[in-house]
Amino acid sequence: MGNIVKNRAEILFLYDVNFANPNGDPVDENKPRIDEETGINIVTDVRLKRTIRDYLAYYKGKEVFILETREEEGGKLRTKEERMKDFGTNKDIIEKCIDVRLFGATTAVKDKVMTLTGPVQFKYGKSLHKVDLMYIKGTTVMPSGEGRGQGTFTEKYILPYSLIAFYGVVNENAAIAQNIPLTDEDVDLMLEGMWNGTKNLMSGSKMGHEPRLLVEVIYQENNYQIGELEKRIKFVHNMEDEKIRDIQDGKLDITELVTVLKENKDKIKLIKYVYDDRVIFTCNGEVCTLEKALEGLNIQKLQY
Repeated sequence: MGNIVKNRAEILFLYDVNFANPNGDPVDENKPRIDEETGINIVTDVRLKRTIRDYLAYYKGKEVFILETREEEGGKLRTKEERMKDFGTNKDIIEKCIDVRLFGATTAVKDKVMTLTGPVQFKYGKSLHKVDLMYIKGTTVMPSGEGRGQGTFTEKYILPYSLIAFYGVVNENAAIAQNIPLTDEDVDLMLEGMWNGTKNLMSGSKMGHEPRLLVEVIYQENNYQIGELEKRIKFVHNMEDEKIRDIQDGKLDITELVTVLKENKDKIKLIKYVYDDRVIFTCNGEVCTLEKALEGLNIQKLQY
C-alpha cells in the first residue's frame, strides 16, 4: 500500500476528437451529446471513468470492479451484484479494486450493501467551442439476415472536431471520512489512465481521440482549491467554431489559468503536467511554452 492521499488536488484534462463520436446518447440514435442552446459538445463523467477503468484493467492489470465481463456459460453480461460475489467483504472490494477507491460505488445484493462517494469526482466535459454534427451513411457488403441477398445501409453521427475540457477534484476528506485507502499511487495511475487510455480508444466510433493537456494541482492546505480550472482557459482562433478541424487551427490561451496559479503559489505544493507537442500555448498575448508560463511554480512534467 502506498502513501495515503492527504492533500486536495484539482485536475484539468483536455483531449480532442477528429471525425469520431466522443460520447453517444443511447436514447437519441447514439448521437454525440450537444447542448442545443449553445452548440457545445458534452461528454459525461461516466465516459471518462470508463476510459480510465479499461486502461487500468487491460493495460496495467489492476483489479477493477465496474468492468464489462461475461459469464463463461451463455455469454451474458455480469451484473454488479454478481460481481460482488467475487469478493468477501466490502473492505475486500475497496482494498482490491482501484476504481472503487477512486470513484466509489453504489450497489447491493441481499445482506451486502456498498454505498461509497468516490474521493475523485469529475464534472461533465465540455468542448471549448461550438461543434458541427455530421451524419454519415454507408453500406455493408454482407447481408444482415438470412434470405437477404444484399448488404444493408449503415448510418452514424460524428463530430468533425471537438476539443473537450474535463475538470475534477481529488477530495482527501471524502477518502478519510469513509475509510477509503486512496493512495498517491492510485491517483498517479488514474492520471496515466486518462492520458494513455484516451490514446487507446481505437474502436470504430472512438478512433481519432488524442490527449492534449493534463494538469494536476496539488495543494498544501486541506479543504482548499481554486475551482473551475476548465473555465480559465480558452481556445482562440480566427475561424467559425464549427469549421475547426485540428488542434493547430487555434491556440490555447492559458493566461487566466497561469495568473490564478501564481496568485495561489503559497497554497500549491506541486503542479504535475503533460502536454502534446502539437498544442500552441499563448500567455498574455504571446506564444509561449507551458514551462515558461509556469516559471516560479513547483512543477513536475509527467513522462508517458
